[in-house]
Amino acid sequence: MKEKKFVEVCFTPHDYDYFKGRFEIVVVIDVLRATSAICSAFHNGVNSIIPVSTIEEAQEYKDKGFLVGAERGGEIVEGFDFGNSPYSYMNSELKGQDVVLSTTNGTRAINIAKGADKVVIGSLVNLQALIDWLIKEDKNVICLCSGWKDKFNLEDTICGGAICEALLSTGNFTSDDDASVAAKYLYLSSKDNYFGFLKSSSHRRRLKRLNLNEDIKYCLTPNQMDVIPILEGDRIVKG
Repeated sequence: MKEKKFVEVCFTPHDYDYFKGRFEIVVVIDVLRATSAICSAFHNGVNSIIPVSTIEEAQEYKDKGFLVGAERGGEIVEGFDFGNSPYSYMNSELKGQDVVLSTTNGTRAINIAKGADKVVIGSLVNLQALIDWLIKEDKNVICLCSGWKDKFNLEDTICGGAICEALLSTGNFTSDDDASVAAKYLYLSSKDNYFGFLKSSSHRRRLKRLNLNEDIKYCLTPNQMDVIPILEGDRIVKG
């Protein structure tokens, strides 16, 4: 009988050390908005994205002439080209370009996961394509939620729960942790109306105060594209 692979959900980067080294594939999730923006970038022809954790690193790349996106607290950092809105990456001028990105949560989570065999970018916008890819890979999977400043958030957990539910339903995966059970049931409770379910979530309220409702709607609309962004060395490329 074929041995089942594991799929689990890690709520925050702060908790990642508990899972580190046990999973061949890490799916980094930051639904609102970093991983949705990264998927949008590759869907619209960006060549690669260099994720950096700090504004200082981002500035070093800007000084070298790179196009650099930087976001903190939901807003574009002054002096940079754009933030992490998925709409910023629909600009035809970015096609074929190598772009640098630093965000409050998502790029930090990507760099924390860097030592894994494979690090892939997940969001609701590429959900089904990602699920299909993970099923074919048939490896142990940890869904690393970026959260908000090392705290739990709903939208990333729901996305992780969707991945968990889909992989478990194949019969080829199993799960041990209550975090994954909780994520799965949050997904099942929200899947018919993400927008309504997340109405009171902290980050949705935060973005709404910044007049970013269109970003929210975009990021909570599943299966808009079939890109699988993968970290190769220090760059994310289209898989």
